[in-house]
This record gives sequence, C-alpha cells and structure tokens, in this order.
Amino acid sequence: MTATNSAIPVWRVGKPDAFLADAVDFAREAIAGITDSASIGAHLGAKREGERLVTHLFESKLAGYGGWQWYAVLTRISRSKVVTVCELGLLPSADSILAPDWVPWAERVRPEDQREDEAENSDQVQETASEIATDSEGEDEDNNDESDKASAEPDDSEEIADPAE
Repeated sequence: MTATNSAIPVWRVGKPDAFLADAVDFAREAIAGITDSASIGAHLGAKREGERLVTHLFESKLAGYGGWQWYAVLTRISRSKVVTVCELGLLPSADSILAPDWVPWAERVRPEDQREDEAENSDQVQETASEIATDSEGEDEDNNDESDKASAEPDDSEEIADPAE
C-alpha cells in the first residue's frame, strides 16, 4: 500500500460518498448533542474513511481548545438514504495547544534542585533535634517535680490508720 501523503493511506484518499459528504447539517446537529452549538465553528471539510464512511470536521470554539476540531463520523447502508452517526468527538490538529511530552522524574530533577532539597532537609533535621532536646529537658524537670510529690504522699503499701478506730 503506497500513500500520496505519508500520513494518509491510499484507501482513504478517494472521493467521499456524495450523500454523506452533503450531510454537513446532520453532522453539526449530532455534535450539538454533546456540546453547546456556540462551540462549533465553521465546517472544515469531509474526509473519506472507507466505503460509505465519512468524517466531517468542524472548527472548535471552546475556550482553551484553540486549534482543536470537532468531528462526526457518519455512515449509511448501501442504497440507503438514512445517515447513521458512528462517532463524535474533539481532536487536536497540528496547530493545537498540547501538554508537553512526559519526562521521567530522574531526568526532570536538576542538580540544583537536589541541593535545595538537601539544604531544606538539613535545616529540618536541625530544627527537629533542637525541639527534641528542648522537650527532653522539660520532661526531666517534670519527672523531678513528680518524684518530689511522690515522696510527700503516703505509699499505698503502708497502712494508714483509720481515724474512726
């Protein structure tokens, strides 16, 4: 299979079904079923996808989707005048704004990013160490206070004389 355009196979280059190619309003109505009619722009064309299978393309006017295109894939049975919708959707074009390619974490992190993280971690370790030291000093004082109180209170093992006796 050779291609006239490297992206389009030969079997897709032929002339679209005339009846389906004329069904622009039908395709627009079908797309209006999944989005607001105001977001559907001008008809950009009809492409043959196969025998009695045509894709209609419309400009997208959705905010944030510059360069994207609405599409409706239509078909019909041989010798029939009834159009059927196969698929609807929104596709990016060559002019679309797309997210950048994904880059693995190991390749995204720069040496200076790692140095900043190490500096932050060492600061956090120092803060944590000083907090622990402060807390342990406070606990020692609390323990001394408790031992003083304990010596002042009678021990449960000693019998306490009942004043009623």
